[in-house]
Amino acid sequence: MDYKRLVVPKKGKLYSYKETDFSAAQPVPLERVISADGHTQSRVITAVNKTLPGPPIIVYQNQTVIIHVFNNLTSSGVTVHWHGLTQRDTPWMDGVAFITQCPIMPGQSFTYRFKVTQTGTFWYHSHIGAQRSMGLNGAFIIREKKPLAMEEHIFTIQDYNHDWDSELAHMKMTYGIYENRKLIGNTVSIEGAHFSMFIFQSGLINGRGRYHDPDTGTHNEAPLSVFNVVKGQQYRFRMIGTGTLYPFRVSIDDHNLTVIASDGSDLEPLVVESIIINPGERFDFILTADKAVSNYWIRAETLELDLNHRTEAILRYKGAPDEDPSSIKTVCSENNKCKVVNCPFLFYPPKYHSTCITFDQLQSKRNDDPAVVSHIEHGNKPYIPPLAGIIGKRDVSEQAKKGPTREVFLNFAFPGITWTPGSVNGVKFKYPPVSALTQGDQIESKYFCPNSDCGEEKVCYCFNVLNLNHQETIQMVFLNMGKGKGWAHPIHMHGHSFQVLKMGFAQYDNNGQIIGDNMDIDCHGNPNRNISFCNAATWADKSWGGNNIPELELIKPPRKDTIIVPTGGYVVVRIKADNPGMWFMHCHIELHNLDGMAMVINESYPHIPPPPQGFPSCDNFPPTPTRSSHSIRRREVYMDEVPSSRISTGGESYEEIEK
Repeated sequence: MDYKRLVVPKKGKLYSYKETDFSAAQPVPLERVISADGHTQSRVITAVNKTLPGPPIIVYQNQTVIIHVFNNLTSSGVTVHWHGLTQRDTPWMDGVAFITQCPIMPGQSFTYRFKVTQTGTFWYHSHIGAQRSMGLNGAFIIREKKPLAMEEHIFTIQDYNHDWDSELAHMKMTYGIYENRKLIGNTVSIEGAHFSMFIFQSGLINGRGRYHDPDTGTHNEAPLSVFNVVKGQQYRFRMIGTGTLYPFRVSIDDHNLTVIASDGSDLEPLVVESIIINPGERFDFILTADKAVSNYWIRAETLELDLNHRTEAILRYKGAPDEDPSSIKTVCSENNKCKVVNCPFLFYPPKYHSTCITFDQLQSKRNDDPAVVSHIEHGNKPYIPPLAGIIGKRDVSEQAKKGPTREVFLNFAFPGITWTPGSVNGVKFKYPPVSALTQGDQIESKYFCPNSDCGEEKVCYCFNVLNLNHQETIQMVFLNMGKGKGWAHPIHMHGHSFQVLKMGFAQYDNNGQIIGDNMDIDCHGNPNRNISFCNAATWADKSWGGNNIPELELIKPPRKDTIIVPTGGYVVVRIKADNPGMWFMHCHIELHNLDGMAMVINESYPHIPPPPQGFPSCDNFPPTPTRSSHSIRRREVYMDEVPSSRISTGGESYEEIEK
């Protein structure tokens, strides 16, 4: 719509619906219209400042950022999460409804104020219900205070359905999708995993794409996003996965991509043909414009088996005509295999002639990451492993084998018999009715699950919390196994970027198809691991643990805040609990998050700074017995004043302290 006027696409432009002779008609300026995939039956989206995606926010390191959010929605509350920002010293600005703040209700406003200490590619999006994929998202770029080394392009990518809103999509995933009285099943990934039920109709790059009719094979000629370059120059692309469900394999015809960063953390450069990006992830790459002056297709394809689900954009050299490209996709062959980074599986089926580089094979650009060495003591000084000449080797000395303070196993899956919700260790996440961070003492015990309801072979529903002691180093093993496996999960942690120390993948046959779980993990419970819920996993080899795990990268591990956990496999990550707060951790597939695949990291609770004066509060009515009749006050106590038997921690509880 151009305000109240319907527009239609033709040859990459938009025209009034009344036009019949497009050769003589005046096109409608693209900046006035959210065209999405060009489908002419309107659907509702949630827009920020009238754009899809929302306007990019570009700031500089160490600035204090002030963002005023006005909720002009008529029927929904809203919050805004700043994805990847650690919010150090301002945890109440993380923007998660009922975790760090109360929803901003229709007609209300909320001012986010925080200091940005990181640099890199981040983004913002709603963190309530299904609004993120309704359109409430945009880029958030933090630059160093120095001239740019090269020109930059922001590149957001998402899957799209022009018939449903996101809440309807979630309900259909839960209760079934029927068309003409026929139940529609899941689509399948090329290695044999499944995708949840979100009907892909198109993909959008920077909010634009084309609807390709699956019956005719033709598209609707809708306008595409164009990235302009000048021959002989280099460009940094900041690519952000803003989608609902599907991973995309992204490539540019006739051009290699040099990967230099992911999730705001620099990597040793790697030249590849294509990059796989999942919802929540970001990849920065450099493109060298060294080809003939022309137009080239930017291609993004889902990993679905035998389905041509894709979207495109245009790389346009200065001097090239304003028309669609005629370039041809790179042909991967046995003698010229395509190199693909960030595969959610160990290797491509042979027919794809592609070589996988999994994320744990990448290396951090830094060799002085303090969190890498902060858990290793050497006298009274941090121990720094000798880096020169041993990059890639695994032996980091006897001193380094002290390892982390604690190790926990977290299974992201859909276990159950008659009830199979998204869960972590069998616990479907339940939000409290208050802001957990600022009103933690008001969460009633009924929101915590008693041990009788949860366990090794049980599924329960509660406010799932993992307690971390201040300054402890914790190693987490994200796994995706047992009866509830079958779907890969991009897991996002708020408040931290974590070191990726190792990825373990499923067992595959010679055709790249999954035939079994990775046997490094013991699921316990039912001896048949395809029946076990895998809620109480450990290492199968009892001698493993901490740093004593084969092929653990302790020299230059790459950092992430969103990592794909492959079905049948696991990922070993590590953080230091030095950022007090209540941090949400969840699958960034919106459908899975809504279904309960989430938990809260309760980190160093006594050290959390008090929120600003007048910070909003919320509660049920009648109020809980613990709610103060005065303004918000935060007691200096642990969350586990509630008996530890009612908290699912995934680890040992804190010692009792005096109130």
